[in-house]
Amino acid sequence: MAVRRFLLGVGAIVLLGLIAGCAAGPNPVQGSGAEAGFWLGLWHGFISPIAFIVSLFNHQVGIYEVYNNGGWYNFGFVFGASVFFGGGGGAGAKASRRR
Repeated sequence: MAVRRFLLGVGAIVLLGLIAGCAAGPNPVQGSGAEAGFWLGLWHGFISPIAFIVSLFNHQVGIYEVYNNGGWYNFGFVFGASVFFGGGGGAGAKASRRR
């Protein structure tokens, strides 16, 4: 039991490190026209809570890509964040069933 718990803890730390390694940061190809689009916004939105915690301790990490292509990145970011936090559609359906 203790070994299983230890391995679960180590696995969680490794997974958290891998996800935090993909956090938004400075765009190294800023001048080459490679801007962050929908898919990168979706990923950044999904990992935004983890990236926020990492950004408190590491000033090189940001939760939002500054060099993005505008609306599509923003839509992906908000959609990814809503997927992570569970969205809001289910809450309204549950409230209507209670009545």
